[in-house]
Amino acid sequence: MRSYCAGNAGDVRTAVVALLCVMMAGQPLFAVASAPSKKVASSEMKGDERALHALNRLTFGPRPGDLAAVQRMGLEAWFERQLNPASIDDTALDERLAAFPAMQLPQEELMRRFPNPAVIRMIARGNLPLPNDPVLRAVYADQVEFYRLREAQKGADGATSLEKKAADGAMMSMANNKPMDEKGNVADLAKDGVTAADPLAVAPEQHLDALYAQDAAQAVLEKDPTARLQAILAMKATDLAAFRRSLSKRELAQLGAGMTPEQKETLLSLGGSQRVVAGELLQTRLLRDIYSDRQLEAVMTDFWLNHFNVYVRKNQIEPYLLPAFERDVIRPRALGKFEDLLVATAKSPAMLVYLDNAQSFGPNSNQVRRAAARAALIDDPAKRGARGLNENYGRELMELHTLGVNGGYTQADVTQVAKVFTGWTVEQPYRGGEYSFEPNRHEPGAKTVLGKTIGQSGESEGLQVLHMLATSPATAKFISTKLAVRFVSDDPPPALVDRMAASFLASGGDMKVVLRTMFHSPEFWSPSVDKVKVKTPLEFVVSATRASEVNVVNAQPLVQALDKLGMPLYGMQTPNGYSWKSEPWVSTGALVSRMNFALVLSGDRIPGVRTDWRGLLDGDSSGVTRVSAVVGASVEAEKERKLERILLGGPVSERTRATVLAQFDDPTTRANAERSFNLRDGDGEGGMRAARLRPDGVQDAQAAGMAGLLLGSPEFQRR
Repeated sequence: MRSYCAGNAGDVRTAVVALLCVMMAGQPLFAVASAPSKKVASSEMKGDERALHALNRLTFGPRPGDLAAVQRMGLEAWFERQLNPASIDDTALDERLAAFPAMQLPQEELMRRFPNPAVIRMIARGNLPLPNDPVLRAVYADQVEFYRLREAQKGADGATSLEKKAADGAMMSMANNKPMDEKGNVADLAKDGVTAADPLAVAPEQHLDALYAQDAAQAVLEKDPTARLQAILAMKATDLAAFRRSLSKRELAQLGAGMTPEQKETLLSLGGSQRVVAGELLQTRLLRDIYSDRQLEAVMTDFWLNHFNVYVRKNQIEPYLLPAFERDVIRPRALGKFEDLLVATAKSPAMLVYLDNAQSFGPNSNQVRRAAARAALIDDPAKRGARGLNENYGRELMELHTLGVNGGYTQADVTQVAKVFTGWTVEQPYRGGEYSFEPNRHEPGAKTVLGKTIGQSGESEGLQVLHMLATSPATAKFISTKLAVRFVSDDPPPALVDRMAASFLASGGDMKVVLRTMFHSPEFWSPSVDKVKVKTPLEFVVSATRASEVNVVNAQPLVQALDKLGMPLYGMQTPNGYSWKSEPWVSTGALVSRMNFALVLSGDRIPGVRTDWRGLLDGDSSGVTRVSAVVGASVEAEKERKLERILLGGPVSERTRATVLAQFDDPTTRANAERSFNLRDGDGEGGMRAARLRPDGVQDAQAAGMAGLLLGSPEFQRR
């Protein structure tokens, strides 16, 4: 860090970099994160320190008042309550999530209401009929017409740059709310007049004859919400594009005024259904992490979503499969038996599609033999459509989901496991199909896995293998190690891991038992592991919003922030998921980005996210001593101390405190942060403009500056 500080005086980020250099001098994040103690201290944390440690490790970070609530309830009682999330009232979160009704739909109904590109193509080519429901028929018809217009223009223009980016293979990258092409590259359509946040965003045609007059557009806007939506749905695709182009940004924002959440979803889907599904998927997950009172369940859901990683950009339909994966597969089993979770993920359409098992065929299965017989009659080899065994799931099942890379399996085991799971598939996944076992795809005969013979028994072969893997000592150690890395330290004490693994085996993989073992172990409470874990970008963003007690009206800019910080939700392409260790997340550039985020968050420079520093300071009853009573202390110093208590639950180092008091009103630092971490709202306006338009006009600039520096400090980066 010192060498970086010495060599970048001319960098455009000088103010923020210099600030980090000062704050980290004597307490480098690198050293603390990379060298956790291997020695278990004889003493344990006590009192407030113990409760704060539990909140930092077992939740996404404490909110103001959480520490006092845990102390009133008692730490043991609080932990047991978190282990039983059904006992915790979460209606406040449910009220926020009511704005996203699509995320509560069964998978088949979700895909029926929000057609994906494959369905639109099939309808356009006459292979599927339009739905009978009048609203859905209008939505489908608009998307089909736009698809045909794009195809026609591709033929006329030879697939222009615009058409390549807006091809029917595109899907939404909702980490930044922009379309993504079939290769997973974010497409930039802004220069072509397409705004991703626009509810009627479509690729504009270059030659439109029917342009709506302004008075006609105004007539639509003046209708009541239901009549307004009906009028829009009645438009032809070309008229819809013209209508959209005739509206100002303010008028576009008025289109959904007064509509129900379901009506707004229908309106948004006219610009492409994937934007609705993928956008709501990411926003609801982030809102749950921020606002759920069932915090241990939320943390464990995040743990398992990362362990059983699924990449949202795998293909066009994966965004449609992930809501049910998180809601119906992972979260209900996050604190249950590991084997139940393992079986549920193996049968999940999201996993079957992501790791290609849905396309795996036994080499000697009935279906392959019949296909081979038909192919033999085809002269052109390219048209024979060869099908075969896919080993992706078999490999990742053992390497990443259960035994671990050193779990004692061989390549021969991978092949045998792949054969076991042939026939585990999803029929018509593009139409919301669920898991099914297809005997004609299954490889016949006995298989040998890890030295054990699995007799021919169809679907139950897979269940036998899953049971064998779920109850293996290697799996117990692998899962326990990952949990200890997530909750204790990057290099967890072997004795703790062994104790957790023993509990795993004795309880049949019961996560509540394993977590209780960890919670009651001295290693978890050792001062040597306190604040040695570096937060991942997700943990940092969520903990900062929770500590600041912000009101998130629109979570999309926070989703974008995670993309900027290098950890987009469902954005890890490889099956191993994101690392829980510090190394991938600790670099000067990453820390500068975090400081910039902290400053724009605290300064109300993130659209749709509102702070209330005056309210937090006035409502603080932590009993912090008034430092203004001390000779030489100031009102600013008193305010800074209160913010330390509110945001971090305790004091920071003298160096950090001195830096905050010296820099909190530095306009250069704030301006650099705003330029470097500018997020956009629904109208495409930058965060700085959105902040200036704050309706109540109330902000404590001093508190905002201090809070941003504290949230970006080395102390807040660790948990």
